[in-house]
Amino acid sequence: MRKSKISINRRNFLYGTGLALSLPWMETFAANNTTDKTPKRFMAVHHPDGVGLPLKKDPAWKDWSWFPEPGKTETDFRLTKVLDVLEPLRNDICIYSGLSHPAARSIHGHSNADQFLTGAATGGHGPYKNSISLDQVIAEANGDQTRHSSLVMCTNGGTGAPRGTYTISFNKTGRPVPGLNKPKQIFDSLFVTSGKDAAAKLARSKSALDLLIANTKTLGRKLSKHDQQTLQQYLDSVRDTEIKLAKAQKWIDTPVPKVDASHLTLESDPKDPRNYIQAIYGLTYLAFLSDSTRVATYNYGRENSGGIHDLLSKAVGLGNAHGLTHDVKKPNGWKNLGTYNRFQAEEFGRFVQKLKDTPEPNGNGTMLDNTFAMHGSASSSFHLSRNYPIISAGGKNLGFINGRYLKFGTGNEDNQAGAGIVTDAGWRGEEKHSEEALQHLFVTIQQRFGVQSNQFAGYKGGLDRV
Repeated sequence: MRKSKISINRRNFLYGTGLALSLPWMETFAANNTTDKTPKRFMAVHHPDGVGLPLKKDPAWKDWSWFPEPGKTETDFRLTKVLDVLEPLRNDICIYSGLSHPAARSIHGHSNADQFLTGAATGGHGPYKNSISLDQVIAEANGDQTRHSSLVMCTNGGTGAPRGTYTISFNKTGRPVPGLNKPKQIFDSLFVTSGKDAAAKLARSKSALDLLIANTKTLGRKLSKHDQQTLQQYLDSVRDTEIKLAKAQKWIDTPVPKVDASHLTLESDPKDPRNYIQAIYGLTYLAFLSDSTRVATYNYGRENSGGIHDLLSKAVGLGNAHGLTHDVKKPNGWKNLGTYNRFQAEEFGRFVQKLKDTPEPNGNGTMLDNTFAMHGSASSSFHLSRNYPIISAGGKNLGFINGRYLKFGTGNEDNQAGAGIVTDAGWRGEEKHSEEALQHLFVTIQQRFGVQSNQFAGYKGGLDRV
């Protein structure tokens, strides 16, 4: 009996009862689909409350200042203990200083996250209007190529309120895009088929992955040896993420105690927040690997404390996250804030490393080479809406050159712009140095994702040296 020819492409799905996992891109069908170019992917992560910037004369400066100690060239810089977890990825990352959105520089840090990806003049009070965020610009240009145009996530869930946003994504009319916050909810939105019967059957299943075993055995015989290994690696990642989902779900569903949590010994395991963040990154990796989406955002939490996100610092055994920024002058204050910022960098680095370890099946580098991931905050020192601390990773095949510390503007040679500020007087202070508009970097990014525009949020031209 003559065997029928396999017809397959990278948007095919493995179907189990109530579950649909889109296949990773594999060489077996990549070679037969020459019209499919290597996906370009974008990820943006925002964390509230800024970073630690002690004065140079402070003993804590050498170890716990977020920005690297600059050298004589862009590639000659020393990472402090805050970012040294990224040392193995030194040649895959770029660190920026001297960038901010001009319209937000006079806004208190409790109200500035709304414009992190938009650059809009949202103001600190009065009438409010936002504009489209960078991720949604990229999604509008490329979203029709995937099942989901973008994946929007945030710890608190939903949208929040004007100047107190939970999400960092805004559509073309400036309305906030609600963020998903429950890992199981995110998994289901990406991979669970619709229908009450399917959902019920999946809910009764011990493991979502177990539903796919029969399908993968049949498919495996049709794949090359390399692709069989790729498929197994993919399913192992699903299994690992599934385990983290179960752990993270227990934590995220636990109500925040309506008391001063800094005086409590919480019953939840300190490792739970770490599992939650790893689940978020794991889901993003799966969404990219399966080409379910090519655009994702995640917001650690809203500015000005409040909500479940304030407990994320429990991952490193510290008190509430927002309180760390107010306690830098207390014993070990700079170290405590730096330790939390280090945790954020470590988990971002774990995600970046996973992308780096995953080759593209058509030989066009790794997933990291075709992904631009950025991590940052709309505040620097003590809610100061200037000199945003930003890290980017990857994007080699998109034209980004890494392994550098890029400083912009003038008057900040020693990374002391805004350093040492420990009161709200800082954000009202006079700017004594100049900065570049972050919008210029966004112009460069959008253009490398195929957006035919030379401006973003009113600013024209890309950023030099990027």
